[in-house]
Order: sequence, then C-alpha cells, then structure tokens
Amino acid sequence: MGIIHKPDGIPAERQVPNRVQLGRLAEERAALRRVAALMAQGAAPAEVFEVVCTEAGRLISADAAGLSRYETDGMIASRGGWSKTGCDFPVGTRFALVGGTVAWLVFESRRPGRIDSYAGVCGSAPTAVRDAGWRSSVGTPIVVEGRLWGVLVVGSKTEQPLPLDTERRLAEFAELVTVAIASAETRAELDASRARIVATADATRRRIERDLHDGAQQQLVSLALELRAAQASAPPELREHRADLSRVVEGLTSVADGLREIALGIHPTALAEGGLEPALKTLARRAPLPVQLDVRVRGRLPEPVEVAAYYVVSEGLTNAAKHARASAVQVTVEARNRTLHVTVRDDGLGGADSAGGSGLLGLKDRAEALGGKISLRSPHGGGTSLGVELPIVDRESLEVFAHLRAS
Repeated sequence: MGIIHKPDGIPAERQVPNRVQLGRLAEERAALRRVAALMAQGAAPAEVFEVVCTEAGRLISADAAGLSRYETDGMIASRGGWSKTGCDFPVGTRFALVGGTVAWLVFESRRPGRIDSYAGVCGSAPTAVRDAGWRSSVGTPIVVEGRLWGVLVVGSKTEQPLPLDTERRLAEFAELVTVAIASAETRAELDASRARIVATADATRRRIERDLHDGAQQQLVSLALELRAAQASAPPELREHRADLSRVVEGLTSVADGLREIALGIHPTALAEGGLEPALKTLARRAPLPVQLDVRVRGRLPEPVEVAAYYVVSEGLTNAAKHARASAVQVTVEARNRTLHVTVRDDGLGGADSAGGSGLLGLKDRAEALGGKISLRSPHGGGTSLGVELPIVDRESLEVFAHLRAS
C-alpha cells in the first residue's frame, strides 16, 4: 500500500507527530490560561500552586504531582499537590533534602531528573514516597529570577515508568508556570508587607489609646474630683465662686468625655477586653439611630479580623447616621466556611461612593491586607449595604513567603 499524500505534498505519516505536538501545545497553553485566570481573580498562592500541580499531573498523564520549595535550612517543603486518589503530601509537609529522591537530583544538577524505581531506596523521604504509592517520578527545577526556587514533580503509581519525553514536557510546562509562581510570590510578599503595616498601625493605635486612658483622661478625672472637693468645701456665702468651680468641673467633664470618645475611635477597649460581640453591642448602644445587631460568632477570632470587622461596622453606622439619613440599620456578623461575613445595611438615601472618602478606602486596604474583600452597594434611594469577607484561617501563604528573598 502506497503512502498517502496530502495536497501540500507532505506525507500523512509525517503529519501525525505534528498534530500530536500541536495538540500537546494547545493543552499546555490551555493549562497556562487556567492558571493565569486564577491569578487574575486574586487567588492565594497556595490555591495557585494546587492548580499548577493539577494541570501538570493531567498534562503528563501522571498519577500524582507535587510542587515543593527548597528551604534555607536544608529541608524541602510541599507547597502544592495533586493525585488521582487525593493529595499525597499536604501543604507544609517537610522532608530533609537527602539523596534517593528526585528533589535531590534536581537540586544537585539544576536539571530535570528521574527515578524509575524507589524499591530499596533508604531514607525517610523515599519511604514516604513509597508509602504514598509512587513507583517512579520525574522532576524539573523551578527557577525564579535566576535562583533555584523549588521542584515540580510528577509520579507514577504503576509498574510502568513515566514516558521518556516526560522530562522535556515537564520542563516546558515548568517554564510556563514559573511566571505564575513568581507573580504569586510577589503578591504574597506584597500582602505580607501590607499586613505588617496594618499590624503596626493597630499597635500604635493601642499605645495611643492606652496613653490617653492612663495619662490625660486620668488627670482630667482627678482634676475634676479635686475641684468638686474644693466646691464642696467653699463657704455657702461664696455662691459666685462655687458657681465658677461648677462650670470648670462641667468643662473638665465634657473634655474628659470627648477624649474618651476619641480614644474609643482610635482603638476600642471593649474589643480588646471582651471580643467582637461585646464591642459591637457597645457600638450599637452608642449609635444615634436604632441598630438591629445579629452576631453569630462563637469565641474569639484572630485580633486583626476582629479589628477589621469592628471598623467596618463603625464606619457603616457613622455613614448611616451622618450622610444617609437612615432611620434604622441592620448589622449581621456570621462565620461560615472559615470566613467572617460582616454586613451593614441601612434604609437611607443611598448613593454612597467608596471613592468619595478616605474611610471606605481605608477599610478596603485593611480587608485586602488580610486576604479579604469589601463590597459596597448603594443605589440612589435604595439604601446602602456595606459588606466585608475576612478569612479567619491562618495565612500560611504569607508565612511561606516571608523569607523568600533571604534565600
């Protein structure tokens, strides 16, 4: 049987490999687009890394995949994983970087490497790999900004080793995801920097509030008490003198009350002492309009989350009273799916604009620094709804990247 030719004169049997290569390239580009789309949505680095592993494993038709970071202390730590039967090495799993693993081969050579069988290989890391069912694996280096960042590994859980072109395909995909990893690293470092700024500002607020309470407020209260005593001891016939003392005492009391309000605005004492619910109840009682408060949170939350939620409610109540001409406000605070959801709704005029004042912009910066997001819906004549979503789990991704630049 003769060779079939296409109109362009290229034998069909030579076109088949090209079609396969084009199909693989299309798959890789599609995988990259999915990773890029996830990053564009503002996904956390840990989530991006999970998707990277999933896409790599499926592209190579492997049984499992993992992304690990070379640590500065001679360890290697899992930053993402995927397996047909579930993640084999949870994020944060650490092993000593020793011989007998693909991670070691890649670290030593800075080139792709493979191990076709883990049978008989000693050490805690090879043993863990065998226990996870891996029979063979191929890894490729992840180089970010000229330095060896980590290793991307795919594994087979069958007796059949991974195909001979796995190194090349995995290396090509690694080049594509390096940009994603570098971007995720930069974003995490930016988030960590913003979180540190917020934490420093809150510490300063606490110090100022404490200084005001223990210093100026106490002195004003003490002076008022002394003047009250002087007023009480003054002879009855000195009515004008007693009246003057009374006015001074009233003035001092007014100043002390004003200073107390300022101190509460700087940092709420009730929040530090009792937690979010008591602090919000205090806000609701002090509000100049009726507030329906519904708090569905048990126990204490991380301090930055409590502080952010408090200021969202405080800002919402202030805006409802001063600008929206509202007659009532509804505040809902609920923890679900490891996220704190806070909503402040009023029945006012609407038309609020987050770009119109520094208060809402400050809340947006605070929420985003904690990995959260803020929303504002305020149609004209339809009231205003201010909401925030704050993660209440540990921000492991920030801890992971806190020391990246040191390596």
